[in-house]
Amino acid sequence: MTHDFLLEMGLEELPANVVTASVDQLAQKVTNYLKAERLTFTGLKKFSTPRRLALQISGLADRQPDSDTEVKGPSEKIARTDNGWSKAALGFAHSQGIQPDDLVIKEVKGVAYVFANKHVTGQPAVTILSQLPNVIASLNFPTMMRWGTHQFQFVRPIKWLVALLDTEIVPMQLVDIQAGRTTQGHRFLGHPVELKQAQDYQAALEEVFVLADAQQRKQRIKDQIMAIAREQGWQVNLDAQLLEEVNNLVEWPTSFYGQFDRHFLTIPREVLITSMRNHQRFFYVEDEKNQLLPYFISVRNGNRDHLENVIQGNEKVLAARLYDAAFFYEEDQKHSIADFVTKLKEVSFHDQISTMYEKMERVQVITALIGKQVGLSQPELAELQRAASIYKFDLVTEMVGEFSELQGIMGEKYALLQGESPAVATAIREHYLPNVAGGALPATKIGAVLAVADKLDSILTFFAAKMVPSGSNDPYALRRQAAGIVSIVYQQQWQLPLDVLLNEVVQTEARKQFSPKVEQAPVIPQVISFIKERIKRFLKDTEVRYDLVNAATASTSTDICFMISSANELQKQQNKADFKANIEALSRVTRIASKQAGSFATIDPLLFENEAEVALHGAVDQLQNDFSQKSAASDYQQLANLRPVINDYFEKTMIMAENQNLKANRLAEMNRLAKIINEFASVDHIMTK
Repeated sequence: MTHDFLLEMGLEELPANVVTASVDQLAQKVTNYLKAERLTFTGLKKFSTPRRLALQISGLADRQPDSDTEVKGPSEKIARTDNGWSKAALGFAHSQGIQPDDLVIKEVKGVAYVFANKHVTGQPAVTILSQLPNVIASLNFPTMMRWGTHQFQFVRPIKWLVALLDTEIVPMQLVDIQAGRTTQGHRFLGHPVELKQAQDYQAALEEVFVLADAQQRKQRIKDQIMAIAREQGWQVNLDAQLLEEVNNLVEWPTSFYGQFDRHFLTIPREVLITSMRNHQRFFYVEDEKNQLLPYFISVRNGNRDHLENVIQGNEKVLAARLYDAAFFYEEDQKHSIADFVTKLKEVSFHDQISTMYEKMERVQVITALIGKQVGLSQPELAELQRAASIYKFDLVTEMVGEFSELQGIMGEKYALLQGESPAVATAIREHYLPNVAGGALPATKIGAVLAVADKLDSILTFFAAKMVPSGSNDPYALRRQAAGIVSIVYQQQWQLPLDVLLNEVVQTEARKQFSPKVEQAPVIPQVISFIKERIKRFLKDTEVRYDLVNAATASTSTDICFMISSANELQKQQNKADFKANIEALSRVTRIASKQAGSFATIDPLLFENEAEVALHGAVDQLQNDFSQKSAASDYQQLANLRPVINDYFEKTMIMAENQNLKANRLAEMNRLAKIINEFASVDHIMTK
């Protein structure tokens, strides 16, 4: 016999961004709990609105299956005494809930042990389900709150609880709320509803103006919006993120359209779209040529009664925001870029580090160094320096002060209006990219250099100020910025050794007196390690084995592109017949070198005692000349080609010779070769078994 079970939590309105994640988490944890309790079911359906999280489970077993288990206890030697069972055996029997006389002896690999055979009768489903409040209490949310005098924490206060197994209420209590069969309809259009059975849930709520199925509700919103668009001859961008947010703000969606004054179309479209989408949760509309039209589509949480009042209210709110935007746009154009840049002298980047103006001075140093390193032309370098000298100016404009989402975007617009070159204007916008994980990267080289320089300065200075990310705490998004550096550099395929670059940055800033208040040089190794961790994350979703990733990032190289290419090359080589032998030969060298502390004297060829030493010395000389770190494939092949020379050397040469001069000479050779190997990868990390 199987059953249907309904669990619903009624809540004060949830933030739209946590609704879907919360019901998904609830479903996963309940599923895991039922599986752990061996209570089977055939189906689970999720329901969510701003005011409720619910699960409907079908095909639920009547009870747990009975189980027979055999538990191993102490050895017979410990369990028995001359007088019978020992204290250890009695304690074991008690812990298993059986009588000592029920213990049995069995041999395991020739040793006798005490065993307890237990028959456990399965508990009824209602008993298992009544413990679900413990599962609910284990849910995690970005922010938690308490209410009343309770110590219980949850995302929002719980207002009601429904728990029905077919027609019967499952006894349970959450905080001070007893489970029942009464749910609530739409806050304004509905009323309380008493459910007769679990299966009635969805249909009963629909009668009181609640579409509890989030996917059904989302589809209705999409259908309503597209119907309006077809009727009006509009094109609508159904932005997936906005659609998800709107869907989680309503229980009974009714879509409608409104309009705004056409003269607002003289404002940049990004401003209009931001005002509608980000601030009002409106969908913008376009004509067949993708030109913005003075209309919007929105979704009401209710029916069509008095809809004209809702439309007018939304139009007034949007008009007020657009009047502000038009005023800001006009006011900003009364000032030059130089005026805004001067204002940045009074804007703090961080009170322990510098002003925003001083940050731009530092970034000019970094962009000049990177630009030359990656081979920009003189005209490109000139445009790069111009962009770096003004790129934060829009932060003090009225428009960005009101619409912070438009930083960079308005910088590009205003730069073009004031006669800056398209390359400079584009770089101002692109320096923020990527602004989300996996987001778009700068499309221009100038924008890419500026983006890397800006992010590198932020990481370096915040580390120097001892504001290093820890755990989930990363208030300045330094991990995202480091990941952005990795993505951009790899996309551009730049050779950019971080140790050389960062040391040059610090030295040049000191010469130009652009240094921040904090000391940067001591944290350079820490910054490099931090970026190497982002390289590991970059490679995590690829098919590269974790040990190969560790080998590449633990190398002495600090070149982002080369480390990624090295990991990819090792992955490419791993299944070849000679890979294991190559790595073992190279690892033998690095292991010997790593165990010998201290520096080594210059190698003296006059101390060589056999041809194998001469051959290896010559091969390493050649390797030092040819090893470039420009091509991971070439470098690997050169190292692989050394395998027979290395093996011959070890076969004919005793490194730990009794003669200390010979020993030191041979260790110096090992150390010299190990340094080259470790520039490619720390091969000791590679698993070859």
